[in-house]
Amino acid sequence: MQPVVLISGASSGIGMETAHLLAENGYTVYGAARRVERMDALKPYGVKTIGMDVVDDKSMTAAIKHILDNEGRLDILINNAGFGFYGAVEDVSLEDARYQMEVNVLGAARLAQLVLPGMRDRRYGKIINISSIAGKVATPFGGWYHASKFALEGLSDSLRNEVKPFGIDVILIEPGGIKTEWGPIAFDNLEKSSEKSVYKVAVTKFATAFRKTMDKHSDPDVIAKLILKAIEAERPKARYSAGYMAKPTLLMRKLLCDKMLDSLFLQMLK
Repeated sequence: MQPVVLISGASSGIGMETAHLLAENGYTVYGAARRVERMDALKPYGVKTIGMDVVDDKSMTAAIKHILDNEGRLDILINNAGFGFYGAVEDVSLEDARYQMEVNVLGAARLAQLVLPGMRDRRYGKIINISSIAGKVATPFGGWYHASKFALEGLSDSLRNEVKPFGIDVILIEPGGIKTEWGPIAFDNLEKSSEKSVYKVAVTKFATAFRKTMDKHSDPDVIAKLILKAIEAERPKARYSAGYMAKPTLLMRKLLCDKMLDSLFLQMLK
């Protein structure tokens, strides 16, 4: 029996690559996004597309109901929908900050709430939360994005131990730099939010340094393959990481104290 998978944020990047890969490997895949038309490229691979907005409870509830009505179960949830709203903590409006948390944390949490009853009844399920190395190491001017990913990490750790007795795995994926729409959008927002800011000079230096690395970022299929590996592991790890600078960054977080990390980031702004 083919496992049934729901992937949020499947209209581009990691979500689209993962939907394609899982469909090719025999999974029944539902790709979800706000802009359904952007998932048309997935249809030839057998991916079933569905409209869903992770900040709209009715939309999420309807999407889960649709899948359960058609398939009778949902085995794997991949919480991939997310974005980065960058800017100095002082400059980003609380309205934008709340939206960042709604999309990156609360949307994932609500989808988990919706799928857990069925998973518990079958005593089987996997919830894959796409976090980031930004959930472990925080740079300047990404405070609200980092807050969302740090929160997703903590939420996943708690949830993992709550649902393990019911045969459900909760797995975190921590990508490094990946070639997606995320980077350009995040840093365009950063510069727009800082045009009249006291942080403008430092922001420009930070954004310039980031953009110089973008050609080195890994392709999204690196993370898609990692997700497939995590799903198919008999005893999955709590965390998997891959992508540009993922391993070195996480190792640096383990080895360096806060003062040393702060010094590295401040050097970038000089």
